Amino acid sequence: MTMIQDASAFFEACETGKGWDACKAWCQDDATFTCQADALVGTKSLADYCEWMKGLLTPVPDGRYVLTAFAVDEARGTAVATAEFHGTQTGPGGPGAPTGKEVVSDYAYVMRFEDNRIAHMTKIWNDMQALRALGWA
Repeated sequence: MTMIQDASAFFEACETGKGWDACKAWCQDDATFTCQADALVGTKSLADYCEWMKGLLTPVPDGRYVLTAFAVDEARGTAVATAEFHGTQTGPGGPGAPTGKEVVSDYAYVMRFEDNRIAHMTKIWNDMQALRALGWA
């Protein structure tokens, strides 16, 4: 598979809450993760992030993405996806009872490849705006 195919397959699996078991096929075992958002402050591995995304679909069971762009920089071994996350908090598991509030939140994944697998991913996301929309902040 090509870098864009692998990055696309990873993005789809991660964003649909498949968890690390499904996502690891495109990643190095020790892939790292960073995000400058308080909601993910302790998340350092890509495995933990994939599980976090899986867990998010409990309080937001209709969570889905709308892909807005996808690009690959072969020279730098990097793929970038931008999207909107859409969903309504109707399920259990948020910081309180379901709010019934909807969110549309912009974000980006920057996936760096080494040896044909994702070695690191940075998520760019304004978590406070998303949490306020859901009634969680």
